[in-house]
Amino acid sequence: MADERDASGPATEGAEGIGGAEGLSDDERASRLADLTALIELMRPAVQADGGDLVLLGADVESGVVDVQLQGACSSCAISASTLQGGVERILTGRLDWVTEVRGGVDESMDPFAADALGRGGYVPGF
Repeated sequence: MADERDASGPATEGAEGIGGAEGLSDDERASRLADLTALIELMRPAVQADGGDLVLLGADVESGVVDVQLQGACSSCAISASTLQGGVERILTGRLDWVTEVRGGVDESMDPFAADALGRGGYVPGF
């Protein structure tokens, strides 16, 4: 009996020790993914207004790591890194308490001239 407790005890403690993340139910996983998808869809029109797009590539709802990509005009935009860090990452980590890291990049497969023709980002207010 002691062997059974020793074998099962640490595994259970280890799973709960990581913020209880590995103990997520299917409903909780689905809820987190639905919340993330809804938030991405809420942000997309702002990026699309400048000729780009925001795409959710993947998410590990247990560890909190989210992978996104900026596409379209974002590949030629000088502030795309700021959009990812100051906008997307800030919003996702601020509104979804389970998001721990947002990894993002820019789709560079598009021709730079074609991307530039889609629009220019970087709203600069006039003074």
